[in-house]
Amino acid sequence: MDERILPLWRSLMFCPANSVRFLEKAHERGADAVILDLEDSVALSEKQRARTLWQPAAVRIKSSGADVLVRINRELELAVQDIWCAVSPDVSALVVPKTKGPEHIQLISEVIASREMDLGMRVGHTRLLALVETADGMTRINAIASADDRLVGLAVGGEDLATELDAEPTADALYVPKMLGVLAARAAGILPIGVLASVAGIGNDDSAYIRMVSRSRSLGFSGATCVHPKQVPLLNQAFSPGAAQVDQARRIVEAYESAEQKGDGATALDGRMIDRPVVLRARRLLAQLDAQKNVS
Repeated sequence: MDERILPLWRSLMFCPANSVRFLEKAHERGADAVILDLEDSVALSEKQRARTLWQPAAVRIKSSGADVLVRINRELELAVQDIWCAVSPDVSALVVPKTKGPEHIQLISEVIASREMDLGMRVGHTRLLALVETADGMTRINAIASADDRLVGLAVGGEDLATELDAEPTADALYVPKMLGVLAARAAGILPIGVLASVAGIGNDDSAYIRMVSRSRSLGFSGATCVHPKQVPLLNQAFSPGAAQVDQARRIVEAYESAEQKGDGATALDGRMIDRPVVLRARRLLAQLDAQKNVS
């Protein structure tokens, strides 16, 4: 398994994998990642058809510079079929719904590794984003966050969890579990994905949505999923690195390059050790900023 280098996912837009209309335009929406959904947005009768439709869209999405993710089903029989069709060089990660424990993640990782070997792919190519959406899963969220090296992100699902809690999916009801997700993800060194409220409501009040997303960012979330293209630019803006982060990334790269010239493989900056993984993340952040400038 390679060193875990975290992706930069400010916006992750869901797209039903059985909707040709949505698939044809998914690469045009400007999202950092597109989640091709084989789970909740696809009826049981449509699952097999959905597995055959998304591949051309994945190629277009990847070519546009975005990452392709595929959300698999929770039921093991369906999940294995999803993994067999979804693991490919064009897919960066699989989204695992209703994760109840680390064993679930580890089992999925084993199945992925088998499929990668069958296809002659590098074992470890396919990352994982875990969705914790049940009360049972919340009691094991720290173990889930550190379950496997493939994991690069964790999100607490609002709608399913609120249903289990017999609560409304509001920011107040979800605050504690969502923040536990942030803590677990940060402790494990992976991305805390999400916002304080549910992503299901599209709404027409952009200002209220922006305030909610900005508050989520200030509390430690690194990016969020969305269900409508109009939310993508709002997420991209809210979760873009600030001037302080950009300045720190530049200083990290400069310090490391100076150390390399002296023959050192690591150095220190502001009391923190700077080595290759840290520098790779800093360089990726700066490369993303350059790419954004080129697009705009």
